[in-house]
Amino acid sequence: MQFPDPARVYTRAQLQRISEEIVIVKQVWTGNSYRNFNYLIACGETGEALAIDPLDSAKCLQAAIDAGWQITQILNTHEHHDHTGGNAAVVEKTGAKILAHRNAKDKIANVSRGLAAGDVIKVGKTVELEALDTPGHTMCHICLRSHTDRPALFSGDTMFNAGAGNCHNGGHPAELYKTFVEQLENLPPETLLYPGHDYIENNLRFTLDREPDNAPAKAMLERLAGQDPNRAHVSTFAEEREVNTFFRLNSASVIAKLRESFPDLPEKPDPRTVFLKLRELRNSW
Repeated sequence: MQFPDPARVYTRAQLQRISEEIVIVKQVWTGNSYRNFNYLIACGETGEALAIDPLDSAKCLQAAIDAGWQITQILNTHEHHDHTGGNAAVVEKTGAKILAHRNAKDKIANVSRGLAAGDVIKVGKTVELEALDTPGHTMCHICLRSHTDRPALFSGDTMFNAGAGNCHNGGHPAELYKTFVEQLENLPPETLLYPGHDYIENNLRFTLDREPDNAPAKAMLERLAGQDPNRAHVSTFAEEREVNTFFRLNSASVIAKLRESFPDLPEKPDPRTVFLKLRELRNSW
């Protein structure tokens, strides 16, 4: 059981043929000012689907209709309105049950199931997703990890392509650091990343501002500048560890550049200090 190759373009007939065998992911580009991605994860055997953060309810519902799927569950990665705002409309049309962090029940209306670390979400007969408790962006944040031959992470606002979530509205940067080093760092390099927003170009520019000699980041920015978010690049964690500043906490170049902004930085700062200073700079960059 595995995901379709994200770099390959499938015809409707090909998707129909393989849909009985694999987990299918549909990335829905909202095109809004927040640059949200929504997701549908479907069981190829039963056609049942999970909607992740379906802010653009109309696009998500239409994508499910076009594919012949039935949305039976909604997963909110966290409580912010740009991730929960489409819940009511999807529930009205489908009767789907809402899942979220167990401590978000007073922040998200009509949660049917509160999730803790390690809980498994099943969709139809073929899909199993593991809930990761990933505080930082907020203290009630869930990421989803797929149990498939080609693993994937649906990261909400914890992690983006070449970036990390902010902590402005109910979060804490020290907790975000712990999430990165204790959970995200341990994911296999082939893991696919499906974030909650398309910030890849700006994040790569931040990487290059912090680490001007990062050749992989330069190459990726040249390749993806002006990309169509309807056909967004799906990165792997192997790529992220090369281009995402928040994974590059021991880079001599990152530390040297950081010292320009923070002259009192120790000669050999610990990774936590580097992460927190990077997050501080990113807040106003």
